Amino acid sequence: MHRHRALCERAVDPLEIAAGLEAHGVTDRTAARFRHRDVFSLAEELYARVPRDEETRSTENAATAGPDAPGAHAGWAALALLPGALCTAVVVGVRLTEGRPRLLIATVGALTVFLGLRLALRRGPLRTASDPTSGTRAWTGWLLAYAVLGDGLLNAGLDGGPHGPWPLATASALALALAYAPAAWCAHLLAVRARRNLAASRGLADFADSVRPVLLTVPTLFLCALAVLLALCGAALDEPAAYAAAGSLGALLLLARLLTAHGFTRAPALALGAAGAIEVIALATVFAGRLPGCSILAVPVGTVVDASGPGAVPGLACGLAALALLIHSIRTLTRASAHAAPSGAP
Repeated sequence: MHRHRALCERAVDPLEIAAGLEAHGVTDRTAARFRHRDVFSLAEELYARVPRDEETRSTENAATAGPDAPGAHAGWAALALLPGALCTAVVVGVRLTEGRPRLLIATVGALTVFLGLRLALRRGPLRTASDPTSGTRAWTGWLLAYAVLGDGLLNAGLDGGPHGPWPLATASALALALAYAPAAWCAHLLAVRARRNLAASRGLADFADSVRPVLLTVPTLFLCALAVLLALCGAALDEPAAYAAAGSLGALLLLARLLTAHGFTRAPALALGAAGAIEVIALATVFAGRLPGCSILAVPVGTVVDASGPGAVPGLACGLAALALLIHSIRTLTRASAHAAPSGAP
């Protein structure tokens, strides 16, 4: 009780203490040493024995409302539309210009969209307590760049080129930028439902069972929204909708950001790095296959592309990484300690 007194004094219910104890490594076996059947039973006694004044209770109750409070999401909801709006303006500018003005608009536009995305990520449910590592940012940038440039370059490499500029996947880029808004709302849904379940649950296992369906619903809703955006952008720009490549990348980025926002940074960094490395290796083997006696290096990638198209390479890379993160998130984001504090509050 003395060791965790600060936690007990600011907690608004026993389950928040249980979540904090869990985060500090206290298990049911540890609770048994204090003659309690589990961590939640121990937390109930701590909650009852540590004195709390009404001012502390009212303050913490207001904080617990966090992402569910009226008007709390007005600011970040508007910012969530910014990346899509900026990317739309850039795509229109690129489509209406030629030559050097097009290159200038594309370069300045890409920087503007990046800055808009950084601004949007500073608020709302996808906000992180600390900035991601440089490696995570670098691999994320590579994956996004490959989504725009990679398939055309891979095709050109397999055909003996590139002999000039290759086509860009502007529909995928636009759909992914527009998808930031539904991604933010899906993360907000997870934060709200998790906090409600945290208040209503009577044990850690009960909370895990209640939040698991929500955790599976969130990426499903996002993928549905992204599929609609890919179809609309493909039709508007007269480009094929890269459902496999862009869809798997969107799912990977969403799950990686959700885990990072809740304090789990190692798995997202590994998953993003693995997916990016597969794409790098795929491109490297295609161009290395042109060296004398090395043509066999390009056979695996060529076989995959012949069977399913160039989008199969990023689809497999990002899809496997996203599946690994989904399995990891079911183990980590169903812990009460991951939601003990409002993570999505502005």
